[in-house]
Amino acid sequence: MLLFAGLGNPGAQYQNNRHNVGYMAADAIARRHSFSPWTKKFKGLVAEGTIGGEKVILLKPQTFMNLSGQSVGEALRFYKLAPSDLTVFYDELDLAAGKVRVKIGGGAGGHNGIRSIDQHIPKDYRRVRIGIGHPGVKEMVHGHVLGDFAKADKEWLDVLLDLLADSSDLLIKGDDNGFMNKLIVGLREKLAPTSDDDRPPPKAPKPQAPKAQSHIRQARTAQAPVKVPESGPMAAMLKKLFGNKD
Repeated sequence: MLLFAGLGNPGAQYQNNRHNVGYMAADAIARRHSFSPWTKKFKGLVAEGTIGGEKVILLKPQTFMNLSGQSVGEALRFYKLAPSDLTVFYDELDLAAGKVRVKIGGGAGGHNGIRSIDQHIPKDYRRVRIGIGHPGVKEMVHGHVLGDFAKADKEWLDVLLDLLADSSDLLIKGDDNGFMNKLIVGLREKLAPTSDDDRPPPKAPKPQAPKAQSHIRQARTAQAPVKVPESGPMAAMLKKLFGNKD
């Protein structure tokens, strides 16, 4: 048995916040793998199911982020699980929006939910950090974290959550690198710019050289290759995801 905990703040006013992406991950996993309905337990909401042949308890603490450790610690003790049986999903300011990184142990990195969990259990549990990007100015961090995802973010967020849920069996197997690689490849395939019509083009008739047309003019009328956009939200998103390394 394993415990998956998604962190966030309870209440409708917070449900679309960047800080609640851990809740969103837990919901996506529950939908994808047909978990039981959510019930109240351990100062949180709990759902049960199976992933990759392993029983998994999903937990969304309802204690507010700063007290997440109360709920997670209670659940871990009830099921007599070790910290190594726990995986926590949460938002990460220091990762570009859409990037996901997995690590075992480490510091809280300024995240109050992780800091709270560290106060209740040993630190050697798995952390799935979901990038929400940094606003660039320290004074804007609070509003950014507790602000809703923008409409433009939905394009990559929905894809990412679906991929995360589909790939969660790799976390069950302990294949953290395989999990991250699958997300990277999946995002690249689904978010890469494509033409408006993805169907194969019809075969064109055999071209005939136009009369009284210079070779320069003929070259100009040749079809230009499709180029990846160099500006705009999607170009910036793809550059952050695939153009830089941690």
